[in-house]
Amino acid sequence: MNYEMIFKALGEYTRIKIIKLLAYKAMYVCELESVLNMSQPRISQHLKILKHANLVRDEKEGQRSVYSLNKELIHDVFSQFTGFLDMPLESLSGFEQEYERIQRLNNDPEVICCKNSGDK
Repeated sequence: MNYEMIFKALGEYTRIKIIKLLAYKAMYVCELESVLNMSQPRISQHLKILKHANLVRDEKEGQRSVYSLNKELIHDVFSQFTGFLDMPLESLSGFEQEYERIQRLNNDPEVICCKNSGDK
């Protein structure tokens, strides 16, 4: 799962609003324009980013598209991300150096000094 792309897509407040609105009901761009009081090009750009992250689906209805939330993906993302957070650090590929460094924290003079400087 590409957490970075998903969280970047969710990292803008307008896109969070769009996600919430689409959780309420599927909508056309013109409906989102009206509700968000925003131009069609801006809405379309946000929808493009959300679609690229697979957070939003579109279904053609003639010349127009109706957008809906990919609730299954959102559920899977947060379920898997919670599992990722619960995994032991030493078992994660790509975290070997961080794990080694975290094991040495209690013996690092600079860290000890930093932690103790607030005790004065």
